[in-house]
Amino acid sequence: MSIAGLVLAAGAGTRFAGSTHKLRAQFRGSTVVQHAVEAALGAGLDAVYVVAGAVELRDLIPDGVILVQNHSWELGQATSLRAGVFIAEKDGHEAVVVGLGDQPLVGPESWRAVAEGEGDLVTATYRGRRSPPVKLGAAVWPLLPTGGDAGARMLMRMRPELVSEVSCSGDPVDFDTLEDLQSWR
Repeated sequence: MSIAGLVLAAGAGTRFAGSTHKLRAQFRGSTVVQHAVEAALGAGLDAVYVVAGAVELRDLIPDGVILVQNHSWELGQATSLRAGVFIAEKDGHEAVVVGLGDQPLVGPESWRAVAEGEGDLVTATYRGRRSPPVKLGAAVWPLLPTGGDAGARMLMRMRPELVSEVSCSGDPVDFDTLEDLQSWR
């Protein structure tokens, strides 16, 4: 089965009061989004896509990673998820592992564990709490929401019988505010 990594990085990051967009903020020697992309790359998946929208990220994306531009990013995270799944499907992948560009402390081992999990809807858990990354097999792609800020989370609520969990290490904190970033420096 061909599995692609999909880093969602299209939002405006309006709660982040820093001097730059949260994804471009420096964190432990790199930018926040670069940590997320490197984790997806380190998982050894068949391809890695980054879905961008509100902020230019092209200069932060390494060679070999496919940048997907979501021109409808203002309509919510579901549009980014759909944009990435569309391109991954077009490129012949049968599943995607979806992570967030503002979660720099989720490592490649979490991406890999979720990719290897059994089923079409597999989520990472950290100390018993669900958080990305999430594997979505082609069988569930038609069930994904078309708008709003809930993508895989909404699908897991609607179809709990499809969900498999994989216990992962790391910390799934997302950097929504400048204070979030500063507390982890």
